[in-house]
Amino acid sequence: MKPFLILQLRPEQDASDDEFHAILDKAELNVDRTHRIQLDQEELPRDLDLSDYAGVIVGGGPGCVSDAPEAKSPIEARIESAILSLMPEITKRDFPFLGCCYGIGVLGHHLGRHVNKDNYGEEVSAADCRLTETGKSDPLLEGVPDQFEAFVGHKEALQTLPEGCVHLVMSETCPYQMIRYGQNVYATQFHPEADAKSFELRVEIYKHNGYFDPSEADELVEMCRAANVVSPARILKNFVDVYG
Repeated sequence: MKPFLILQLRPEQDASDDEFHAILDKAELNVDRTHRIQLDQEELPRDLDLSDYAGVIVGGGPGCVSDAPEAKSPIEARIESAILSLMPEITKRDFPFLGCCYGIGVLGHHLGRHVNKDNYGEEVSAADCRLTETGKSDPLLEGVPDQFEAFVGHKEALQTLPEGCVHLVMSETCPYQMIRYGQNVYATQFHPEADAKSFELRVEIYKHNGYFDPSEADELVEMCRAANVVSPARILKNFVDVYG
């Protein structure tokens, strides 16, 4: 069986490690079935061949693809350049891809710069999501209820549906919560890997990154604990089952 390539974009090591283990847990993947690359620390291998992998999973991160180049740190710019360099081949080959949070920004940007901060940014919260009619028959949403809660927190969002994409999941606060390009390239605005414990950790790590007033951190931790976020994990498990 081929491994899954897991690309991580978080320069904060505690957040990156927690995200990696959350992906393994929710997808029911063993470490030996993955190739983890932390793009803040490593370059993509020059000889990287997507055919060596069952699929690609991209985690979230604090960067925004719609920020002006001068607003990005050197690390953010390098991470963004690396992940965007893979997207032409992924979309051309319709290669199995699941981008989480930042991943929908990367896909939307690659497909025509459909991502910005004009509308649909969401505060750190558990969003009420629901499947579209197309979503109800998509294999990655098999077993996911028509309505479910998912953790979100983002400054930019997909503003329009790019050509070639189908709309799978929506919410009142952000219409494009999950999309698919072609048959095998997926992206979510919410975090399918995140449970309450993971999101509590991110609240602490990112409380000075402009997502919320730091004085609200304790209140947001209580929100995480009270939320009923269990269904999004099924998407990761389905991704591995379908393509593994």
